[in-house]
Amino acid sequence: MLALDWLSVLVAVLRPDGAVMFANAALEQQLGMSRRTLEGADFSVCFTEPALLQTALAGARSQDFEALRYEAGLKRLHQEPLPVHVNVSPGQGDELVVELWPLEQQARQDREDRLLEQSQAHKELIRNLAHEIKNPLGGIRGAAQLLEMELQNPELTEYTEVIVHEADRLQALVDRLLAPHRHPHQVGDVNIHEVCERVRSLILVEHPQGLRVVRDYDTSIPEFRGDRAQLIQALLNIVQNAAQALAERIAAGDACITLRTRVARQVTFGRQRYRLALELHVIDNGPGVPDAIRDRIFYPLVSGRDGGSGLGLTLAQTFVQRHHGMIECESRPGRTDFRILIPLP
Repeated sequence: MLALDWLSVLVAVLRPDGAVMFANAALEQQLGMSRRTLEGADFSVCFTEPALLQTALAGARSQDFEALRYEAGLKRLHQEPLPVHVNVSPGQGDELVVELWPLEQQARQDREDRLLEQSQAHKELIRNLAHEIKNPLGGIRGAAQLLEMELQNPELTEYTEVIVHEADRLQALVDRLLAPHRHPHQVGDVNIHEVCERVRSLILVEHPQGLRVVRDYDTSIPEFRGDRAQLIQALLNIVQNAAQALAERIAAGDACITLRTRVARQVTFGRQRYRLALELHVIDNGPGVPDAIRDRIFYPLVSGRDGGSGLGLTLAQTFVQRHHGMIECESRPGRTDFRILIPLP
């Protein structure tokens, strides 16, 4: 049964009378109770409506059905009840297995799956489009330079210079689009606080006045295997976005970005459960992400400011995904929190 501890779903194995034989780690965490406390207890009292589970168990014992599913509220210590989807089915012998899926977790997993699919589709589209744009750019630039050499009127070279300049600008954009696919993953030991300090020093050089970058580190976080340069770039892109959103507060002198590191335990993301994960927050006191783009901020070429390329967060998400992690965002006026999650050994 110890294998059940690795599942993100909440699982209880019950005797025919409804007493708990085993509770996995995910269920312990949600209930705020140890399995030793739960063992032998009537599991139905853990629900806001115990009669629903008792009815389901009676049906399972009489073999009226192979499995019964319903929605219920799971009581939690010092917290509001957790809405869950309950599945009751026969186990080995006369055991009964109760599986619980938090409804919010199910919605989050569905959202993660959808975002991952969209991210993969967008990256493939952008990569193919970038190659299609890049191929004729060299020809356009070369033809403009040849034309400039043939022009007798120097005033007309202004037009060919515009062509060359715009071709170079497009080339730089294409290079940024293709950057994540060109460089191999250079794996080594990474200290996340060295990454944070590097990014902190770079952003303070850009904004020496009006911006505080607060450290809130858990120094017990272990090193892990990763690409230090990619993680620096990912974090820098997020912090630079935050600084740009804080332009008015920087001018007023009260802008603040907080870099917070924590260890998350028994956390699930990407439909996998991890015993330990790095939780790196970038929190700013800016105006928040505009509602119009909140669900699309990680899409390529989506930007909330004039002149923005819309690539910073896309590249950040790509680099973090290469570390089997993900980036989430919660935003409201006055507080935006980008959370990077990366599995730890």
